[in-house]
Amino acid sequence: MQPHHYFATPHPHFPNRRAFLSRAGNGLGLLALASLLQEQTRAADEAPRDPLAPKKPHFPAKAKSVIWLFMNGGPSQVDTWDYKPELEKRDGQELKGFDKNTGFFTDQVGPLMKSPFKWAKHGESGTWVSELFPHLAKHVDKMAFLHSCWTDSNNHAPALFKINTGMSRQGFPCVGSWVTYGLGSESRNLPAFCVMYDTLGRGIPKGHSQNWGAGFLPSVYQGTGFKPQGDPIENLKRPQEMNESLQRAQLDLLAKLNRTYNPTEAELQARIESFELAYRMQVAAPEALDINKETKETHKLYGLDNPKATHFAKQCLMARRLVERGVRFVQIYSGGMENDLSWDGHNNIAKNHAGFAAETDQPIAGLLEDLKNRGLLDSTLVIWGGEFGRLPIVQKGNAGRDHNPHAFTVWMAGGGIKPGVHYGATDEIGFKAVEDRVSINDLHATILHLMGLDHKKLTYRYNGRDFRLTDVAGNVVEKIIA
Repeated sequence: MQPHHYFATPHPHFPNRRAFLSRAGNGLGLLALASLLQEQTRAADEAPRDPLAPKKPHFPAKAKSVIWLFMNGGPSQVDTWDYKPELEKRDGQELKGFDKNTGFFTDQVGPLMKSPFKWAKHGESGTWVSELFPHLAKHVDKMAFLHSCWTDSNNHAPALFKINTGMSRQGFPCVGSWVTYGLGSESRNLPAFCVMYDTLGRGIPKGHSQNWGAGFLPSVYQGTGFKPQGDPIENLKRPQEMNESLQRAQLDLLAKLNRTYNPTEAELQARIESFELAYRMQVAAPEALDINKETKETHKLYGLDNPKATHFAKQCLMARRLVERGVRFVQIYSGGMENDLSWDGHNNIAKNHAGFAAETDQPIAGLLEDLKNRGLLDSTLVIWGGEFGRLPIVQKGNAGRDHNPHAFTVWMAGGGIKPGVHYGATDEIGFKAVEDRVSINDLHATILHLMGLDHKKLTYRYNGRDFRLTDVAGNVVEKIIA
């Protein structure tokens, strides 16, 4: 028996299957095209003409700007801010169970070594401070100390990348870039993110400018490095054959052509804005960096009359002038490339740290006092620290200390920080962070939080993935926030 086949009456608009598929497919295609065109139109409308225009934070911010005082090379926590009387008692003893691969020089592992510096309590907080910092000791009640910081590399370049970008390899945006990406800049005539490095010919940090690079973020968010000698910013002066009206006409034409080519291209927008910013900086930057406009009293406060500190004092004073004019992020590096040229105290820790502390102590103290007097400290987050710490043992044959990724101290002041507090702790000899440990991700999450940014929401899509400064980790250190 043959099966029966039942057929529906054809629809008048679709007499057969081919007609149905043809018309239905055309309709879906038109819908898809309309959607794409709508998205492109919206993107063009929403594309920021100025990627550095001020943006609203995720929530009310404690701080508007950051000055990061970076002690390049790795200052020793047990010789600066983390007093360990037990280390003095056990001076000369072997550290049993010590892994010789902890530091960098595995064949120079010696016994425990006490700090060569005297210590005393200061301020109402009773904070122990090494004799290295007679000026900063007067300001400890403004600071919050993180004694339990740790990192995952014992080598400078990866450790520098880690604390600057959250990753121990190159190619990722640094903290300053993330902050300016998230908040823009309140200054229309100066770079949003400025970097100053050693002015005494000792070189720049290992990893070079990638420490303040924008990585995969648009290049407009990278740090602007100031030259150590001569004009701080290159090519800032208008060529003699160029007048203002001619330069303005060239920039207008260039911007028009670029936007006609692709109005939504982020890198193109960044390039346009870089030209515009350079044009505006021709007048604003020389004025902002002219410390001769400051009073003699201010110069003396920072230590410009102190031959040991003059170079760093100038940079700290310029940093204050920059944040006063709306610059979002300033980073100043103390020390250059190699061992004795930075805080990398492999050889004679006493001489090394005494030298660099003498260069930075008075200028930083002056900066804190000046910010306070001008009402800027509440809105400026000041950070002090390096890329890792130093071991409590002696580097045999050198009277120095090797690298220690297991513990280092960072302090913060201003910008919503709870003053005069201590968070976390190392063991009794200052070897490892053991109480309330603070990872680099935690440190970054806290900095972003103080700037009004949620580290989990501040993301950028790259290669099909949403990246963030803290990757997939990080907790805000709430106990140091006022």
